[in-house]
Amino acid sequence: MPLARSLSFTSLSGLEEWDEEFDREDAVLFEIAWEVANKVGGIYTVIQTKARLTCEEWGENYFLVGPYMESSVRTQVELIEPCNAALRRTIDKMNSSGCKVYFGRWLIEGSPYVILLDVGFTAWSLDRWKSELWENCGIGVPWFDREANDAVLFGFLTAWLLGEVCTQCDEPPHIVAHFHEWLAGLGLVLCRQRQLPVATIFTTHATLLGRYLCAGNVDFYNNLAEFNVDKEAGDRQIYHRYCLERAAVRCAHVFTTVSQITAIEAEHLLKRKPDIVTPNGLNVKKFSAMHEFQNLHAQSKARIQEFVRGHFYGHLDFNLDKTVFLFIAGRYEFSNKGADIFLEALARLNYLLRVNHSDVTVIAFFIMPARTNNFNVETLKGQAVRKQLWDTAQTVKERFGKKLYESLLVGQLPDVSKMLDKEDFTMMKRAIFATQRQCLPPVCSHNMLEDSSDPILNCIRRIGLFNTAQDRVKVIFHPEFLSSTSPLLPMDYEEFVRGCHLGVFPSYYEPWGYTPGKTTHTMCVCIYIYMYICAGVYMHIHASGVYIPFKSLVKFMLYIYLFIYFILYLSK
Repeated sequence: MPLARSLSFTSLSGLEEWDEEFDREDAVLFEIAWEVANKVGGIYTVIQTKARLTCEEWGENYFLVGPYMESSVRTQVELIEPCNAALRRTIDKMNSSGCKVYFGRWLIEGSPYVILLDVGFTAWSLDRWKSELWENCGIGVPWFDREANDAVLFGFLTAWLLGEVCTQCDEPPHIVAHFHEWLAGLGLVLCRQRQLPVATIFTTHATLLGRYLCAGNVDFYNNLAEFNVDKEAGDRQIYHRYCLERAAVRCAHVFTTVSQITAIEAEHLLKRKPDIVTPNGLNVKKFSAMHEFQNLHAQSKARIQEFVRGHFYGHLDFNLDKTVFLFIAGRYEFSNKGADIFLEALARLNYLLRVNHSDVTVIAFFIMPARTNNFNVETLKGQAVRKQLWDTAQTVKERFGKKLYESLLVGQLPDVSKMLDKEDFTMMKRAIFATQRQCLPPVCSHNMLEDSSDPILNCIRRIGLFNTAQDRVKVIFHPEFLSSTSPLLPMDYEEFVRGCHLGVFPSYYEPWGYTPGKTTHTMCVCIYIYMYICAGVYMHIHASGVYIPFKSLVKFMLYIYLFIYFILYLSK
């Protein structure tokens, strides 16, 4: 959906006019993001989802560039030798100059090539590069901002990589470099500042300043044109980050956003109108038959139920067949993503179900990454106890089946009272005693590093949702992105969503990211609520969700929990 074609806002050149008839095989696409093979937020899923189609379009000339994270590489990347001669010479040259550059295939659909830059190994250059950034671009980065320091290292390494590729190519190359978000944006700025023959694209999935403004309880959408952006960024101590983002936006040959609302926001906060809107796509034809959706839902729901059986061992006093699974997921922004509103709604829903003596149980999952040091011991113990019970049941079943088989062989109907002997009962009693629990099921599945100040946990303490037997609404806070390799809940996000009944995203700041959109693809009922506090009530049905700007916070919360209760009523 094109908006307005415009040249870069700078006088920097370095890119000659390309012949529009050049062969695609002569062009190389580098896609650069901090979340390549590094699961931090929604951009990881965006790149992962479109990798197969991009590989089909660009073939061997498509390369993803990201940071080297050893924990992720061990499980997601197969390290191999570069196939491209110029790229092989580039990596050898950089490695011999004091860098560590890795090449491999990302083990996702499409198996794209990835180039991973070890920013930690090159930290010795940080001061020199920050000085160069200040002298050439007038952007100063404070020493205490580790994330910005990583962005500086990653940006200079990316520009070094692209510049070296241009040098090592035998003929003048046609290189396109697509940068995502401010963490990768410095590489784009340096490409233009060094006048590299690289066509640049910059995509912002959400503006940095927009996130901070909305988290500060301001009337954001009604005052977009009124903000003094420099002052607001300075007041929030993110001026250097804002400068990096804005410089990337203004230096890019093509600037894109992922939604119309983010395009308007970028025009006011970043002072450039996007050239084109590129909405995140969904492969809606992957499972087209309704029965296939139903079967996959049943399979995923059964796996979630197994996790719940272990998590609530000793307190499994509710019927899983009458249990509804809700979830909220995404970047951990307590107010922006609506976790505060969702918790308040759940508290009211819990009261409503209790006073009406409902036999329906609600389990609400919060999938938001936070700082942890490991899994909660009680959570791991719960899964171990569940597995032990399953093994005991299987052992007794096999012994029972053998005795039944032998009885039938001799032509006798089995005496059921003799099928289970004393040893079987002893084994089962021991398994039952192992399920005794002196504490309540944990609210959080991990050990939080900042437990006393965590917003979600503090809100849960205030509203009193502690997973007691009386509560009809149970809460599980999973402060880590889902993964099929997890020893706790081994499911990918798509599988988890498919097994749930309802996804709720009461966002105040929502750039129309990928996380909520995925729920429509997996046939989970999903409600998107964009909380514009403005006069009047207006509802607009969209192809992928529902936009409901509410007049007041009270009405907003009322609609949330009444909607959830309505779903519960239909599920009976």
